Amino acid sequence: MAKFFGNLHLVLAVGLVAAIAVIMGFTDYTGTGAAEVTNDVMRWLHTFFGILWIGLLYYLNFVQVPTMPAIPAEQKGAITGHIAPKVFFFFRYAALLTVLTGLAVAGHAGYLVPALTFAGEGGVKLIGIGMWLALIMAFNVWFIIWPAQKKILGIVEASAEEKAAAAPRALAASRTNLLLSLPMIYCMVGANLG
Repeated sequence: MAKFFGNLHLVLAVGLVAAIAVIMGFTDYTGTGAAEVTNDVMRWLHTFFGILWIGLLYYLNFVQVPTMPAIPAEQKGAITGHIAPKVFFFFRYAALLTVLTGLAVAGHAGYLVPALTFAGEGGVKLIGIGMWLALIMAFNVWFIIWPAQKKILGIVEASAEEKAAAAPRALAASRTNLLLSLPMIYCMVGANLG
């Protein structure tokens, strides 16, 4: 049992199989055609990647960033050299995959363009707001936070001044994402698009 739970990839694979089994077991509820099953899988993937992305955003903002000043200098290397690079790998790819699967779900359902242009009504407009917030947040991850973190973590060459300048930029973008995540989550669950 310990061997199973000690293997992250195996646990994820079994969880994925279990999720697909549940999806397939309820095809009579959502629809039995390939299009309906594909939509269910894409929605599940969108939710999974979204939880991973926002969970790591909250971990960074609620735990890691506020705790770093209290960590003794000789111990910070464990976080900046081992934990943070892994966190930022999953963080940025979860952001990318959340956006891609969300766009796929909206495209499959036929409301992608109306949502992005606010041409739809009710839930479509609400999901459109959520989509734009997520796009802004993903942009921040890939083009502000990650480039700054690469300097801060020493993944790319940077002077002490460049690292010092990168830190407030990364923090502002990360806190912007924290702020935007709150209305974005409401938009996603409030739209209630079937």
